[in-house]
Amino acid sequence: MTNRPTQLKAFDRLLTIMDELREQCPWDQKQTMETLRPLTIEETYELGDAILDADLNEVKGELGDLLLHIVFYSRIGSETNDFDIIITEIGGTVGDIESLPYIESVRQLRWELGSANSLVIHLTLIPYLSAAKELKTKPTQHSVKTLMESGINADILVCRTEHDISKEIKNKLALFCNVDVDSVIQSKDASTIYDVPLMMEQEKLDTVVLRKLDISNFSSTNMSNWTEFVNRLKFPKNTVNVGLIGKYVELQDSYKSILESLVHAGSVNETKVIIHSIHSEFIDDDQIKKQISNLDGVIVAPGFGSRGIEGKIKSIKYVRENNIPFFGICLGMQMAVIEYSRNVLNFKGSNSTEMDEKTSHPVISLMKDQKNIVNKGGTMRLGSWTCDLDEGSRVYEIYKSKSITERHRHRWELNNDYLENLNNAGLKTSGINSETGLVEIIELPVNNWFIGVQFHPEYKSTVETPHPLFVSFVQACLTYNNTKD
Repeated sequence: MTNRPTQLKAFDRLLTIMDELREQCPWDQKQTMETLRPLTIEETYELGDAILDADLNEVKGELGDLLLHIVFYSRIGSETNDFDIIITEIGGTVGDIESLPYIESVRQLRWELGSANSLVIHLTLIPYLSAAKELKTKPTQHSVKTLMESGINADILVCRTEHDISKEIKNKLALFCNVDVDSVIQSKDASTIYDVPLMMEQEKLDTVVLRKLDISNFSSTNMSNWTEFVNRLKFPKNTVNVGLIGKYVELQDSYKSILESLVHAGSVNETKVIIHSIHSEFIDDDQIKKQISNLDGVIVAPGFGSRGIEGKIKSIKYVRENNIPFFGICLGMQMAVIEYSRNVLNFKGSNSTEMDEKTSHPVISLMKDQKNIVNKGGTMRLGSWTCDLDEGSRVYEIYKSKSITERHRHRWELNNDYLENLNNAGLKTSGINSETGLVEIIELPVNNWFIGVQFHPEYKSTVETPHPLFVSFVQACLTYNNTKD
């Protein structure tokens, strides 16, 4: 257990931070929302560290009150009022203890903004009893009642269901949940999540929301691009098989952004991308050919820690030597550098100092300003950074731009002491941050498609603007597939 003097010191620190935050983020109801600002990330981590260090039994009421108002005044996230509508999602189930502070924040927000400037959409379930062959509304009625007990009246109900909701059921829900009939929105199970916006348009959810917010100066909805995307997604002309190699593949949502980016890129190429999840911890020399040889491309996923990295390195060696399209993201790029250093440069023992602090060849290492950091919270290279591209590179052809910006979330970097060796051996550093000199992109020109990036391109991919790297990667997989035939 933490000794008493340490507890008191942490508690004093917490109280100091609380006093400072009171001055910076007051919650006097006379204050208008425009005078308030969200916490900076440094303030958030500082507060979090203090809370973790303190004995929470000492700060019960005071801390609870503070956190409630931090949630309340941090949730807007904009000081500029540049937006017409801000959408905030609160997950979980009404009544759960974890969501109570957020629910209370919504109540206070509605009290201050008024019903004309705020809206609550409540997502509920209408279960189907197969034995009785009927939909039941009681769970929704009970959920709405529980929400009302917290001081919040739902303006719109979005009802998840396996079957169509009849007019009679909509009238019943409207009557007992105290909403307009046209505010009862059916959300029937869809074959793909990308059908949902089109279904919501058919239910006129957008029209109901705008009417309730008294917004009239809007144009008609144009979902033609979205509809074309869904049609290409549902009726592809081609199929490719892509291996996703990572250490968290047993959790479906671990690489959700990457999976959805492949969906976006697949639709552009009118190609169905079949994902084969491969756990890097269980890759060995005897199985690697069986696991990878039939694939049309391989993505080595991001991650932290040493578990499973040797499997990633072995996989990269195989795809490099067999000219299978390769896409390394963040840690995946770093593993490609390590593999090349070990097997091409013959720098035996090459590694990242994240995995082996005493490696003889630290081709991946911490930046100098990271080496003395003890408290890691909020100290990674985060957010959007600029990258200058080599005009003769493949990535320049893909982006069709000399300079790009991409989002980051990592701490270790390619060690610039090894750049000359890598470039001379054929592994090109085709993207550099000119401000820091750090490598952002590597590629192997002798292969048809071998690219590693230090950033996370999946964070910027959308339905209407699929990320060019993913689009190009799927094209390369399709080309490789055709050559096999």
